[in-house]
Amino acid sequence: MQFHHDGYVSGDPRVLPASGTGVDRPYELPDEVDVLIVGSGPAGMIAAAQLAQFPGITTRLVERRSGRLEIGQADGIQARSVETFDAFGFAERIIAEAYRITEMAFWKPDPADPTRIARAARTIDDPTGISEYPHLIVNQARVLDYFAEVMVNSPTRMTPDYGFEFRDLHIDDAGEYPVAVTLARTSSEDAGEERVVRAKYVIGADGARSGVRRAIGCTLAGDQANHAWGVMDVLVVTDFPDIRTKCAIQSNDGGSILLIPREGGYLFRMYVDLGEVPVGGEEALRATTIAEIIAQANRIMHPYHLDVRDVAWHSVYEVGHRLADRFDDVPVDEIGTRLPRVFITGDACHTHSAKAGQGMNVSMQDGFNLGWKLGHVLDGRSPAGLLGTYAAERRVVAKELIDFDRQWSALMAARPEDLRSPTELEEFYVRTAEFPAGFLTQYEPSLIIAESRHQELATGFPVGKRFKSAPVVRVCDANPVHLGHHAKADGRWRIYVFADAARAGEASSVADWADWIAHSPASPVLAHTPEGGDIDAWFDVKVVYQQDHTGVDIGAVPDAFLPRVGRFGLIDYEKVYAADPRDDIFEARGIHRDGAVVVVRPDQYVADVLPLTAVDELEAFFAGIMRP
Repeated sequence: MQFHHDGYVSGDPRVLPASGTGVDRPYELPDEVDVLIVGSGPAGMIAAAQLAQFPGITTRLVERRSGRLEIGQADGIQARSVETFDAFGFAERIIAEAYRITEMAFWKPDPADPTRIARAARTIDDPTGISEYPHLIVNQARVLDYFAEVMVNSPTRMTPDYGFEFRDLHIDDAGEYPVAVTLARTSSEDAGEERVVRAKYVIGADGARSGVRRAIGCTLAGDQANHAWGVMDVLVVTDFPDIRTKCAIQSNDGGSILLIPREGGYLFRMYVDLGEVPVGGEEALRATTIAEIIAQANRIMHPYHLDVRDVAWHSVYEVGHRLADRFDDVPVDEIGTRLPRVFITGDACHTHSAKAGQGMNVSMQDGFNLGWKLGHVLDGRSPAGLLGTYAAERRVVAKELIDFDRQWSALMAARPEDLRSPTELEEFYVRTAEFPAGFLTQYEPSLIIAESRHQELATGFPVGKRFKSAPVVRVCDANPVHLGHHAKADGRWRIYVFADAARAGEASSVADWADWIAHSPASPVLAHTPEGGDIDAWFDVKVVYQQDHTGVDIGAVPDAFLPRVGRFGLIDYEKVYAADPRDDIFEARGIHRDGAVVVVRPDQYVADVLPLTAVDELEAFFAGIMRP
């Protein structure tokens, strides 16, 4: 964490000085806003937390509830999400309070007595070392609390506007605020009273029954799996030995349980197989009691027993897989002819089972993807055409998610004798681990993803995939750090410069590149950074040398990597790194010894890989997506 660059900070450095729209932020919801977010679920809150970093943008988030969420239905936090939490500054704290999944146990009918279950296998949760971040379980409500903290500590001092329900919207192409949104108060003496708020853009993060989706004419298409599950968060006394281990339990009669321990050391969640839903049986399904769910869980877990002492939450649902026909208000036959004004995110545009821990995770990536793009357009950094990439990128991901979840849900509900092999479930879990962890997403070439013409220069940073961090050593203080962990959700582009074999101060390709980025009129840093702003206000440029930190003379490092920042023009020394001899990033990420430039988007996805000499390509890339 860096601070003091504008003067001594004696309080919590996470609380940024109020600026822009946060200086005199009105308590009441204004009549006109730049962005109106509907719904305070994970997708809406992360989009708000990202937009809160742009002081000049008026963003408001409305929620029909009268206050914060008390108990959330989602609880699985995949490694990609923890990586994202680090960008927002709260990964360490949420890791400390969460349950960490390190292993999964598979229980099946005992071959000696099929009426009993027995442990058949254990698998490591991350057998291939996909990420340095853990797989966590923590209540969705706590995730929202952390994003709310980021919002209120941001320059805009953003807080949710509770007690407003979405009713309808109308888009009028004329005017500065073309989207008229009708809201109704849901609490206090004004309950039922309607008002209209006009916005430049609207984000519908209002769940599977999204009113915003309906208002823009989007439809969900898909199917029901005709299979019911009861889910419960409970406190129990039990003789089941793996009660604090994630388990997939399959009984002889086909009934299954997914057991997920929860944070705090005592609570756990169970997804309990209730069997097929007969035609017309939906009403009976909804009437299933918690006592029936507990009884079914005890039948599946024989010879073990659950003595339930408290039920924190429970529900019954039928697995469904649905995908919206589009993720914004632009009809399919008009894509490319006009720009979107209204977007839908999260459950509003994709629904699936809860057992793969994907709903909250994928929804947050929706909001992260859209938030920085709206920030750049409204802040004047990028043309409005950037917004068309949201639907193009995220609908593909949602389709892949539903295809994956359909397979996983079917395997979880299958009878043991219907599986192709006795170990099919655990083999699928291990084989597909990278997808639910959130690391298989790879965006196609677009305005903000270049064609991978030079991928061989950094094979470990695939263009279109998220930037996979690796250890380095910070030269100024010899601290071992992860290169990617220094990148925060501040809306900046990252340009990682991996030096050639020359030392700092010697004539080299990296020295020539540094001279160009710092002095050439064609440099994107000079061409696009606003006049009067810090030179690293929009671009975070870092260098990694091949030598260890003792072999890098920081006094000889080019000024491009030692920018002057803040009102005192102080030197930022934390942009100069060296390879860690114990885990060389050049080896670990397949970086060519002639050096390379890796361009990373504000949402941590690799946008381009270039040789140090390809300055024309770097100039052209940013010229297409940023305003002068």
